Amino acid sequence: MKVSIIIPANNEEGFIARTLEAVLAQDHPSFEVIVVNNNSNDRTKEIARQFPITVVDEPRKGILYARECGRQHATGDIIANIDADCLPPPDWLSRGIVHFADERVAGVSGPYWYYDLGFVAQHFFLLTFQIFSRLMNTVLQLSFIKQGGVLVGGNTLIRASVMEKTHGYDTSIEFYGEDTNTAKRISKFGTIHFDPRLIMPTSGRRFVREGFLTISYKYFINFFSARK
Repeated sequence: MKVSIIIPANNEEGFIARTLEAVLAQDHPSFEVIVVNNNSNDRTKEIARQFPITVVDEPRKGILYARECGRQHATGDIIANIDADCLPPPDWLSRGIVHFADERVAGVSGPYWYYDLGFVAQHFFLLTFQIFSRLMNTVLQLSFIKQGGVLVGGNTLIRASVMEKTHGYDTSIEFYGEDTNTAKRISKFGTIHFDPRLIMPTSGRRFVREGFLTISYKYFINFFSARK
């Protein structure tokens, strides 16, 4: 299967080069990389164009505007979403793609590893993702509940054919709740696998900038409110 890796980027000149180096080192034999320059006013686009990838512009600011723009330019069988500060290990794609051998699988996700937070925070969040998210993914897909599943926005792979059936991403969502919304919509066309070993290193800068309690509260509220 060919994979289209889509990376939204708004003013990411400090991160994008390192991310692209990691992405281009994937051991999966067939993939393309699409960076969506999402109304940046720094050197993000200039830096991205130095790599053998596709760079497209989306002037409307918002992560789902960017992801939808990237999806429309994608040619792969699988859409892979990561963020501009992620550092996927070389086997990330090959680990994720094996789940799609089951034709019933619509999407796959895994936990974050916040590489720039302290030791305690790193392991707390990783275990939370691995235990809570996996459990919630199972519960939400029970036949008598049917409320989608769990996708971690910057660590997600989805069948392109399924995204086409959903008519793309809901661009009315600015940020919080976007992964929950997408999970609920794609679950109508297949199951969602949450693989605790499909770990994505990413920056915890948002926690540093806005505070642990504030960010945790926003994620918690939007995780459930997006299911209404």
